[in-house]
Amino acid sequence: MREPDLKGVEGTVNGVATRKITVSLDATALSLAERAAAREGLSMSAWLSRAARREAVRTGVGPVVDDGLADALADEAELSEAERDMRAAG
Repeated sequence: MREPDLKGVEGTVNGVATRKITVSLDATALSLAERAAAREGLSMSAWLSRAARREAVRTGVGPVVDDGLADALADEAELSEAERDMRAAG
């Protein structure tokens, strides 16, 4: 299986990091994706991104937690612990 070309342009959509890549789809897959994206009011990029995430999780790859999210979750845990300590101290 060939790795996608990830040397594309980076950016953000709705605050989520994105990278522009080129993919090839067979005609039927493209038609189905276009119709599904239109029906849901999504761009092809947004629909394909969501479909790729769902399929990866469905097939056991699991969600990927990026460093930013891991840091945010650690901060939340630290904040919760500090709040518990302050309540316990009175």
